Amino acid sequence: MEVLLSNLKISVQETIYNKDPESSNLGRRILEHSIDLLNEIGFEAFTFKKLGEKIGSNESSIYRYFDNKHKLLVYLSSWYWTWMEYRLVVETYSINNPIEKLRKAIEITTNPTKGNTFKSHIDVVKLNQVMISESPKSFLTKEVDKENREGYFNVYKRLINGLKNIILEILPEYDYAASLASTTIETSLHQHFLKDHFPGITDYKKGKSLTQFLTDMVFRTLNIDENE
Repeated sequence: MEVLLSNLKISVQETIYNKDPESSNLGRRILEHSIDLLNEIGFEAFTFKKLGEKIGSNESSIYRYFDNKHKLLVYLSSWYWTWMEYRLVVETYSINNPIEKLRKAIEITTNPTKGNTFKSHIDVVKLNQVMISESPKSFLTKEVDKENREGYFNVYKRLINGLKNIILEILPEYDYAASLASTTIETSLHQHFLKDHFPGITDYKKGKSLTQFLTDMVFRTLNIDENE
C-alpha cells in the first residue's frame, strides 16, 4: 500500500493554473514553500511577495504559475483531495464486507495525517494542517459557482460521492447519503480546527479519537450495529 502511494503522480485540473508547477523545479518549490508559509502565517497574510522572498525568486515568477493566491490554495486543496480519493479507492478496494468498507472509509477520510510516506516535495502532513485551517477559503467566495462550473472542485465532489456510494452499499434506500458523506468529511476538518483553537466546545481532545466519534455518528444515523 505504501509503495503504491509513494509512486503516485497526482494531476490537478489544468484551468486552475497558468503553468503546471510540477513541470519545473521552481514550480515544485512554489508548492513546497507555499505550504510552509500558509502554515506559518495563514492565508490572509500570505502574499506572492512573501513567498518569493522565501524561495529566493521574483514575485512575478510566481504569477507565471498562478493568477493569484486563491488559485494556489485551490490547487493545493485539489491536490490533497486527489490524494485522499486515491487512498479511499485503493485501501477499500479489497474489502468485501460493506460495513467494514464504510468503517475503513471513515477512518481514511477523517484521521489526521501522521506520516509523510508520500515521496514528494509536498509534505502531506503539513498540507493536512493547511486544509484544517484554510480549506473553506478555497470555496467560500463569490466566484464559487463559476469556478465550480469550470471544474475546480471536481475531485472534492468525487471523494464525497465515493463515500456516498459506500454508504449506499449498506442502505440503498437512504435518501441523504450525499449529505451524510459531505457532513462527515467537513465535520472532520472542523473538529480538528476546534481541537486546536476552541477545545472547550469539542470532545475531541488528547487521547480521544475523532474517527471514533464520526464512525459512531454515521453508524447511528444508518442504524448499524457497531458489533456487526
